[in-house]
Amino acid sequence: MNANQPLDQRKLFLVALGRLVVGLAFIAGLLFLCAGTTDYWQTWLYTGVLLVLLSTSFNWLMRSDPQRLERRMRTREREKSQQWVIGFSTLFLILLYVLPGLDRRFQWSQMPLALVVFGVGAVILGYAFYMQVIQVNQFASRVVEVMQEQKVITSGPYGLVRHPMYLSMVIFFLGTALALGSWWALIPAALMVPVLAVRLLEEERILRRDLPGYAEYTQEVRWRLFPGVW
Repeated sequence: MNANQPLDQRKLFLVALGRLVVGLAFIAGLLFLCAGTTDYWQTWLYTGVLLVLLSTSFNWLMRSDPQRLERRMRTREREKSQQWVIGFSTLFLILLYVLPGLDRRFQWSQMPLALVVFGVGAVILGYAFYMQVIQVNQFASRVVEVMQEQKVITSGPYGLVRHPMYLSMVIFFLGTALALGSWWALIPAALMVPVLAVRLLEEERILRRDLPGYAEYTQEVRWRLFPGVW
């Protein structure tokens, strides 16, 4: 959508709601299909939690800032290198939901209930952190770009790390593997970390080039993704 065009809120509502419903149905269907059964309580719990989280954020964004919701729905990357990164992240994301189902079907691994519960908590924490980032940064987009009138954000989670949204995703993905009760799912969840690292390095190159004040911000906030580590 062109920034100069008026936002069709009805169309935005229908498209966003459709993506939410289709996305949840796809995740649940993939998990149950790979498991070969609907007797998989971890999937029911996980998708139920996702439904609450996604519905809450959808309602908040639709009511308070539809433009911000529209930006979060953009998926077309302009940079060729980012298109490759998105391809790998999509592959690992699919594996994140395929492996737990197969794990359930063939009983490859067993995870203690306490870790499953911990994983559900991590999913909630990661998503809550993500929503805090969205709330603080009105320019947050799913694609790497610098918009008109965009400013460097230094408050809230951006005072902790330079890419808090990616940190929230790491927490969410690792929590997903645990919440679905699969040790094997930790593999694609962990592989998302280097993919996000490549993405954020390219994003920093673009922000340094196109966003005034970003280079100075990187001197103030040292850590890119993990506080005290990198």
